[in-house]
Amino acid sequence: MEKPGVGVAIIVRKDNKVLFGKRLKKFGKNTWHPPGGHIEIFESIEDTAIREAKEETNIDIENVKIIGVTNDIDQGIGIHYVTIWIVSDYASGEIKNMEPTKAEDWNWFEWDKLPRPLFIPVENFIKLGINPFKNSPR
Repeated sequence: MEKPGVGVAIIVRKDNKVLFGKRLKKFGKNTWHPPGGHIEIFESIEDTAIREAKEETNIDIENVKIIGVTNDIDQGIGIHYVTIWIVSDYASGEIKNMEPTKAEDWNWFEWDKLPRPLFIPVENFIKLGINPFKNSPR
């Protein structure tokens, strides 16, 4: 990478839990993360979140808000991303793994009981001290 990539991570809330899956891609393989992905050219950050949640998990989200930004680096494999963190609420749809070569095991977890190990951007987000249930926009 010559310049950092820009990604969006979506914390989807439902019944006091958040949606996480296990990564299968090289960057963060076998770590846990929320839905997310790359911003398309001319796409708003909020629209990216809505699209990526649907593309990855088959669910629709609402009340989409930006709540943080992390600088995520893995020098070992030469990866650098700036991740824009979104909080949203589950709106509808049944969870289905729409990209089985990229992730697996999508499920709902309590924020204080997330599965381990966590993806580097998730670890960095947690260090910000933002709780998506207590101090984020509703």
